[in-house]
Amino acid sequence: MRKLCLCSLRFFREVQKVESKILNQSRAPIYEALQMFREMRVVPFDVPGHKRGRGNPELTAFLGEQCVSIDVNSMKPLDNLCHPVSVIREAEELAAEAFGAAHAFLMVGGTTSAVQSMILSVCKRGDKIILPRNVHRSVINALVLCGAIPVYVNPEVDVKLGISLGMKREQVAKAIAAHPDAVAVLVNNPTYYGICSDLKAIVGMAHRAGMYCLADEAHGTHFYFGENMPVSAMAAGADMAAVSMHKSGGSLTQSSLLLTGPDINSGYVRQIINLTQTTSGSYLLMSSLDISRRNLALKGRQVFKRVVEMANYAREEINAVGGYYAFGRELINGDSIFDFDSTKLSVHTRDIGLAGIEVYDLLRDEYDIQIEFGDIGNILAYLSIGDRMQELERLVSALAEIRRRYQKDSYGLLSQEYLAPEVVISPQQAFYANKKSVPLKDSIGCVCSEFIMCYPPGIPILAPGERVTGEIIQYIEYAKAKGCSMTGPEDPEIENINVLA
Repeated sequence: MRKLCLCSLRFFREVQKVESKILNQSRAPIYEALQMFREMRVVPFDVPGHKRGRGNPELTAFLGEQCVSIDVNSMKPLDNLCHPVSVIREAEELAAEAFGAAHAFLMVGGTTSAVQSMILSVCKRGDKIILPRNVHRSVINALVLCGAIPVYVNPEVDVKLGISLGMKREQVAKAIAAHPDAVAVLVNNPTYYGICSDLKAIVGMAHRAGMYCLADEAHGTHFYFGENMPVSAMAAGADMAAVSMHKSGGSLTQSSLLLTGPDINSGYVRQIINLTQTTSGSYLLMSSLDISRRNLALKGRQVFKRVVEMANYAREEINAVGGYYAFGRELINGDSIFDFDSTKLSVHTRDIGLAGIEVYDLLRDEYDIQIEFGDIGNILAYLSIGDRMQELERLVSALAEIRRRYQKDSYGLLSQEYLAPEVVISPQQAFYANKKSVPLKDSIGCVCSEFIMCYPPGIPILAPGERVTGEIIQYIEYAKAKGCSMTGPEDPEIENINVLA
């Protein structure tokens, strides 16, 4: 017993030493604390119930003893995510320094949780927020939760590619002038396809109007570490940014960061996060954030230089195949496409007579290649720190063979990915209103009370409070027929839709 107490005391002292050290990006305090904890033979009379894997040998065999042995509960030596005072706090301080933020929060509910916490921190019921309509569903979910009113800046659409672009400066200025009582402007940095708005200019416009500027940087982690990348939210002066470390940063799925600028009350943001985030933070996820931040801080520049080189090579090779269009920085026009994320390997497929989702399915089913998503006109191969050139060669070869085997006339294919909505009432009002279920084909003219989207990318085709049109129904039916993964409605078959009663 005395030996165990001395071990615990020594562990506490080591943790205190960690706390007193100057920030050093080569360190990973959560990971280090877990390593020390693993060396102790602590008897677990706490949760989780698998007791370091002993109670679930099948799970331990599947995940590995090293993994389940650090799937532990919050305790004093390992800190507490809800109110960090030691190793988690230091990990957050290191992340803030690495990303150039005033504060960073470790998020274990994915970037969905980070986006929602960001919006709930600045918006309350009845507040207006200016944003593009091609946002991830998590943004509109946040409006359902807090009752804020969206003021949409409908993006332009590239007619050839059928994709929505960034917000034009003039559009944002008009929205701010028309809604001076709005509390915030939200920007995608970048979009799923790699399109970036003029973030610095938008931040300036928002701040001059007394508004916050928020950034959904789910797909922009590498902006903070790569060379010649589009500007990151923190560098542009944004007030808050939600960053998906697990997408391009190498951490485990569901781990993310919420970054804040100097004018944001971090204590209040923590309270908002704690309204919805788990009180049982996963140390697997937190340690993955810690280790990945260290890796990016030390090696990110060289790693992402290689990723860009691979993406540029793949674009050239795919375009040389013919029929496809792997688009890149040539699209930049200085406004609605202010910049482009060169790591995004987005490929237009419509000219070979196939929808993006059809190419997606062929790559997976016949070539054992899993790409990020396919929609009605494009595919996206997501490149990051773990990709290798030989795998890109395999992708290029498969695309060439798909063109040779399956190319057909493109007549009858829909081209436009984005449909501008008519907003009738707020998302919160519509979501909680009295509703009825009607056949999809009979819903034209009704006001939708739920979401319908292809996932990925998770941008709603319809959101609560928007009017259903014939064009939208045609798009939904077409996407279903082509095999897009449709989510959101109460009816899993999407034969019926809930509308306001």
